[in-house]
Amino acid sequence: MTLALIDYGAGNLRSVENALLAAGARDVFVTADPETVRAADRIVLPGVGAFGACMGALSALPGMVETLNERVIGRGTPFLGICVGMQLMADTGEEMGVHAGLGWIGGTVRRMPDRADLKIPHMGWNDVTPTTPHALIVPGEAYFLHSFAFDVADPAELLAASDHGGPITAAIGRDTMIGVQFHPEKSQADGLAVLSRFLEWKP
Repeated sequence: MTLALIDYGAGNLRSVENALLAAGARDVFVTADPETVRAADRIVLPGVGAFGACMGALSALPGMVETLNERVIGRGTPFLGICVGMQLMADTGEEMGVHAGLGWIGGTVRRMPDRADLKIPHMGWNDVTPTTPHALIVPGEAYFLHSFAFDVADPAELLAASDHGGPITAAIGRDTMIGVQFHPEKSQADGLAVLSRFLEWKP
C-alpha cells in the first residue's frame, strides 16, 4: 500500500510522516507531484497556517487540486485531512477574507467566538466525542491548535465534536474521506490509533 503525504509548504510534514510510519505505514511518499498522488492507494493532506494561504499554496501546485478531485471524489481513494488540511475540505473559509475551499464537505470555516472567558487559539488536549458512527472515530483525547472551526452544514457529515466554550467540530467525513481538526501526530497513543485505523480502513 502506497500513501501520498502532500507537500505544499503548509504542514509539519516530518512529524506527520513519522507518526504514519509509527502507526504502521510503509511506503509513504512526501510529494508535491500530482502523478505520485494519482498512483497512491491513500492520500493525507496536512495543514498549518491560514486557510486562504494554504488553499493558495495547494492550488499553486500544477494539477494537484484536479488530481485530488479525480482520486478522492471520482475514484474514492481513502483521504485524510489534518487540521487546516481538514478545513480545506469546506466550501469556504473566512480567515483573512473569504476564500473558496475544495468544496467536498458543505460548510464554512469561521473564527471561534472572542469571549473574555475563552482562550483563542484553542490549544492543548481536549476530548473527542463521536457524534455520527464512523470506523475511524472513537471516544478519546487529542491535541488541538486552532482559532477557526468548521461549521458543518449537514449533521450527518459531523463525525465528532469537542468542547471549547461550546461544541466545536473535531472530525468530519463522508464516503472515503475524513478530516480531523486535531493533530494525530501530536496526540500520542490516541492519535496513532486514528492513523492506524486510517491505514486499515476499507470504506
